[in-house]
Amino acid sequence: MTDLGTTERPIKLVCRNLWKAYGPQADRISDGLFNGDRASACDRLRAEGHVPAVIDANFDIRLGEIFVIMGLSGSGKSTMVRCLSRLIEPSFGQVLLDGEDLLSASPQRLIDLRRREMGMVFQHFGLLPHLNVLDNVAFPLKVQGRPAQERYGRAREMIALVGLEGREQSFPHQLSGGQQQRVGLARSLAVGPALWFLDEPFSALDPLIRRQMQDEFLRLQKMLGKTIVFITHDMQEAFRLADRIAIMRQGEIIQIGRPADIVRAPADEYVARFVEDIPLVRVMLARDIMRPTNGSNSAGRVDAVEPTATVEDLLAKLAGGSTGFRVTDGGAAVGAIDAASVLSIVDRDRQRRR
Repeated sequence: MTDLGTTERPIKLVCRNLWKAYGPQADRISDGLFNGDRASACDRLRAEGHVPAVIDANFDIRLGEIFVIMGLSGSGKSTMVRCLSRLIEPSFGQVLLDGEDLLSASPQRLIDLRRREMGMVFQHFGLLPHLNVLDNVAFPLKVQGRPAQERYGRAREMIALVGLEGREQSFPHQLSGGQQQRVGLARSLAVGPALWFLDEPFSALDPLIRRQMQDEFLRLQKMLGKTIVFITHDMQEAFRLADRIAIMRQGEIIQIGRPADIVRAPADEYVARFVEDIPLVRVMLARDIMRPTNGSNSAGRVDAVEPTATVEDLLAKLAGGSTGFRVTDGGAAVGAIDAASVLSIVDRDRQRRR
C-alpha cells in the first residue's frame, strides 16, 4: 500500500463509459444504445441474446496508485482489465493513457505501447519452458531489438530485484510456483512499464507462498512506485494491497473507494456482506486517525510511524510499550496519535461484530 496523497497525483489512466458485450451480433450493436439509460441498455442487450460483461465503467487511476478491481467469478473484472489493455476490443467507451485514446490507436501503436509502456502478469505464469530464467526475463527486450549486453544486464537487475540471484541458469520446471511467479514479475518489469496490469497473479499459489508474494509485491511497489491495475477475487488480498478498490458485480462497478472507506460505509448490502469480516484495524491507517501535530509530545514513549501504518501495526507497538505516535512523512511530522484513538478503533470493530 502506497502513501498516495491521491488528489495530488496526476491522472495516468482514464476509463469513461466503458462497455463490453458478448453475443451473436455484438460487433453490430449501435453506439447509440450505449449512450442511453444504463438499465434500458442492459435489458435490450439481454433481450437480443447478448451478455453485458462490462457495464458503463467510469474511473480514473492516478500515477503510482495500486487500483484493485475485485469481484466474484463472472463479475467482469478480468474482462475489464483486458478491455483496458485492448487485449479484447471494448464495445464502446474511452480508455486514455496519459491522454492518448487507446481505443483509436492503430495495431502497430498498440504493439509498441504493450512492448514499452505496459507490463502484464497473469495467473498462469506463461514462462517459456525451453528458456532459462535469464533468457525468460530478457525475452521482451529481445523482442524490442535491444543489444544482448543491454538486455542481459537489465535482466540480471530485475532478477536481483525479485530475489532470484543465483537462479539465472535454472529452467522453469526446476523452480517452485512462487519462484516462477517471481520470474514472471521480473520479465514484466524488464521493459520498465509505466502501467502494470496484474490479473490474479497469485491465485495459483498456496496460501503461505501467496502471502510471501504479496509481501514481495508491496516491497517492489515501495521501490518502484508503478501505476498498477490489480485483479483479484480474494477480499483479504484486495484490502491488503489496494490504495483504492473497485468492487464489481455482474459487469457493473458497485463501489469505488479506499479500503477503510468501503469498510466504514459500504454502498449496499452486497458490499456489506463482502467486507463484514474485514477488521477495521487492518484497513484503517495512521493518516485516518491522526490529529494535526502541534509540536508537543505526549509523556512516555512516542514512536514515529508512517502515514500508511495500519491500526493493527499501532496496536502492536502499544503492546510493546509505546504510549503514542508521531506520524512522519519524508521525515517531517504531519500528525500525532494517542493510545485512546487507536483503542477506539478496536471498540468500533467490536461493535460491528455484534
